[in-house]
Order: sequence, then structure tokens, then C-alpha cells
Amino acid sequence: MSDMEYRTLGQTDIQLSVVTFGAWAIGGWMWGGTDVKQAEEAIHAAYHEGITSFDTAPVYGQGLSEEILGKALKAYPRDRVQILTKYGMRWDVEKGEFAFLSKDNAGKEIKIYKYAGKESVMKECEDSLHRLQTDYIDLYQIHWPDSTTPVEETMEAVQRLIEQGKVRAAGVCNYSVELMQRADAVIQLASNQVPYSMVRRDIEQDIVPYCQAHHHSILAYSPLQRGLLTGKYQPDHSFKEGDTRPDTPYFKPENIRRINAFLERIRPIAQDKGVTLSQLVVRWTVQQPGITVALVGARNAQQAKENARAGEFTLSSEELQKIDQELSQLVLA
Repeated sequence: MSDMEYRTLGQTDIQLSVVTFGAWAIGGWMWGGTDVKQAEEAIHAAYHEGITSFDTAPVYGQGLSEEILGKALKAYPRDRVQILTKYGMRWDVEKGEFAFLSKDNAGKEIKIYKYAGKESVMKECEDSLHRLQTDYIDLYQIHWPDSTTPVEETMEAVQRLIEQGKVRAAGVCNYSVELMQRADAVIQLASNQVPYSMVRRDIEQDIVPYCQAHHHSILAYSPLQRGLLTGKYQPDHSFKEGDTRPDTPYFKPENIRRINAFLERIRPIAQDKGVTLSQLVVRWTVQQPGITVALVGARNAQQAKENARAGEFTLSSEELQKIDQELSQLVLA
């Protein structure tokens, strides 16, 4: 039996597993395709290790991630799993705010738009319910702010979906404090999903205090900084074509070197605990003030099992202090 830790989502009665399955990679989009069988095995392995919360989005593989998840989760009682999905990233209509040009899994160029007009949100929900093979979504989140639609209009649509029983709780992703304030005036927000890691802590300035004051959960994504905090990358690593990581400052060779040196200094803590560096990093993340869960992706069963372990142990205040001391010495180039 798993010792997974569960936490309450905002002011709802929904319990999330502290390690939540991030289903971006299994959609294949921007990850060089996907192996559906391995993806399904990853979902089953996660569930059997105590991970009950699964976060996806329509744009992940243009529906593929939701379809894979929906099919795999049919194996379990619906009230034992929490399905988190999103809306507001359209590849099938040219409306709203143009986000970027991308390629679908077949290599065809697609334009992605941020759009969260009322009718669009209602339609996206129906499409997601169909792909997920369910009649309700536990947490429905706007994927990115849409500057062309008033926040109030978008949230009114979600409120309608809640009243219809199709959605249990409303969340946002990548929202500033100002946008959250506007959403809060219309709906009872449960959460904000934002990037957060040992090397990316800007949300501690404003988003964390606001969420704590208003009883909103924070769902931290990219806690391993897209794999960098696993210690598996060397400064001379050559990434596959289409991989966007080398374009980010974190993956500059000098920063990889500095981060790896930091990881070596905290490795003894992981060894004492009998856990991997990645598990230590994820655990540290969910023990930070205001952070409710960490989203971690898995593309196969082994990765899912490893991720789950981060939800099954606790770091003492001394261990946290030691990690924070080492972190304070880490300065990125």
C-alpha cells in the first residue's frame, strides 16, 4: 500500500495527491511524438503507486493526451481519481490572441491561439468531456491568460459549467495577482498553476502570499526545471532538433555546471533518505510554503513509479535548512 500524501484543493472538498501526474509529454506534442501503450502503462503505474490526480490539456497532442488519459482511467472508480484539464488554447479556430506557430504530431504546421470567450469555453468543455470519457471535470483551468476576452466573461462561463455539474472547481494557470483578483470577484477560485522550482522562485514575491491569504492552492509545474534538476544533463549536452530547452537561460552550459555542482552538495541528503535527487527536489518543492502539489510528467511506468516516491517521505526542518543554505550559494549566470 502506498504512503502517498494527499492535500485539499483550495476551499473545495477535493483531495489531490501531492505528486500529480503531468500529462503534457504523453500527448507527444513538442516532445517528439508519443508511445500510446507506454503512456497508458505510466498512468496505471501512477495510480497503483497512489497518484490519483492527473493534469492534462486539449492542446497536448491536440486531444491525444486527454484521449489516452480518459481511456486508461476508465479502469478505476471515477470518484477515486481527479481529472484536471484546461481550456483557452485553440488550434482549430483563429480567434483571440495569437500565441505561436507549432507543429502537430504529424508534423503539420498549426497556429495556436489563446482564446477563452464564453461560447468557446462551453464548447471546449463538451469536447474535453467526450475525449476524457467522463461526465465531469474535477478542476477546470484556463491555460494561459487571453488578453482579448475579459476575465469576467471567461469566469462566468466556468461558473455556468459548475452550475450544470460538468465542473467541480475552477482554476487558472499562469495568472498574475491582478488577474486572480478579477477572477475572484466572479467565481470561487480553487487554484493557480504556475512554474516553480528551486531555481525559479519568482512567485514567492507576490503570487504565493496572495494565494495563501485567499486560500487558493498552488499547483507547481516544472519542479525539475524541465529535467535540469535531475542532474542528468552535462554542459555539452546536445538536444534533439525542436527541443526548446537550450534557448532558455537555465540550460546555458555555465548554468548547467553550477546547478550540477549544487546538486552534488545536496546529494548526501538524498542518499541518507534512500531517494534519488529528483525525488528530493520534488519533495522540497511540495514542502515550500503555499505549494499544494507538484506536477511531474512520466512517459513510462518506471518514471511514474519514481515520481510517486516523492510523495511518500518527508524532509525534516534540518534537511530543508541545509538545502536552503546550499541554494542561497547558487547564483546563475
